[in-house]
Amino acid sequence: MLALVMSETEVVRRTALHESHQRLGGRLVDFHGWELPVQYESILREHEAVRARCGLFDVSHMGQVFVTGPQALAFLQKVNANDISKIGPGKAIYSHLPNEAGGVVDDVIVSCLAKDRYLVVVNAATADKDFAWFRAQAKGLDVVLENKSDDYGMIAVQGPKAAALVALLAPAAAALPRFGALELDLYGTPSIITRTGYTGEDGAEFIVPNHIVVRVWEDLLAQGRSLGAAPCGLGARDVLRLEAGYLLYGQDVDDAHSTYEANYGWVVKLDKGDFIGRAALARQKAEGVKRRLTGVKLLERGVPRPGAPVLIDGREAGRLCSATYSPALQAGIGVGYLDRPDLAAGTQCAVTLYGRDVPAQIVKVPFFQSPHLKKGA
Repeated sequence: MLALVMSETEVVRRTALHESHQRLGGRLVDFHGWELPVQYESILREHEAVRARCGLFDVSHMGQVFVTGPQALAFLQKVNANDISKIGPGKAIYSHLPNEAGGVVDDVIVSCLAKDRYLVVVNAATADKDFAWFRAQAKGLDVVLENKSDDYGMIAVQGPKAAALVALLAPAAAALPRFGALELDLYGTPSIITRTGYTGEDGAEFIVPNHIVVRVWEDLLAQGRSLGAAPCGLGARDVLRLEAGYLLYGQDVDDAHSTYEANYGWVVKLDKGDFIGRAALARQKAEGVKRRLTGVKLLERGVPRPGAPVLIDGREAGRLCSATYSPALQAGIGVGYLDRPDLAAGTQCAVTLYGRDVPAQIVKVPFFQSPHLKKGA
């Protein structure tokens, strides 16, 4: 079970790895109601560990919803924009859950564990909302929904040496392909390993019951020492995922912004049959979007922040949603919804930082593509 810590204003949840983070010197912060490490040694060093070697992240705040039954696939096809029929047992897929207006209820990873049995990993801030949405949409279907988020811990192993480390602890996972999913026993306990990730590097996730997650974490750190593995916090994770062009739900996309507006149109499979939000998304694709999540890179020194205005020809065209300094590019980067969806890469712009308009340009996203992964992997 997950412990609760009381403050004067709210209840903050702790993962089963909380004491481990304290022993390692992690600086803990409140992240959507969860007390998690933002960094251990430094964000820059943890970023470098993932890009060059291997990093370990506690992502136990993510939610796990199991979907089973004869109409499990029919249900998932109804609530997802992507085509879940394309994955069979042992495969996973990234997807969006659209609402009727085409906005995004959440972005998720769906794994097919067996025929008529799936795992949906949802975001921490939306786990309860997602489960309520699922239950409402499942009415009349022969499907069983189980929210097991409080029962599981989750450790992400990311970096070019991640696969080697995973194989040390779980040899059966050595042959797992990108976006593969495997059920296996760890320490005699039924567990799941998926090979996805949210850093733009290779990696895998250990999805294990809470009573063994500390052992998994400590064994990964011990066995990963020779590979240069390091514990990493939310700070490095946010920089890595932004460099790779991955969305942060609630900041880059939400119920009011569509998948097409977020520049993730490849997730929408209009030809798979009917699903929630299909009509709105089809109309938007035909008519075009009026705003688009767009990449911006500073041409001078500066660290952009969320909310910073982006100027095109001296006029504010939108504001940054996510923004930071990119160690990979050695420049400030960010994404924001701009009311000029047709802007080409290289277009000159500016970002207002602390009262100064810093020269910048429009760039393609992802900002960075790892040399360790094949293009599109």
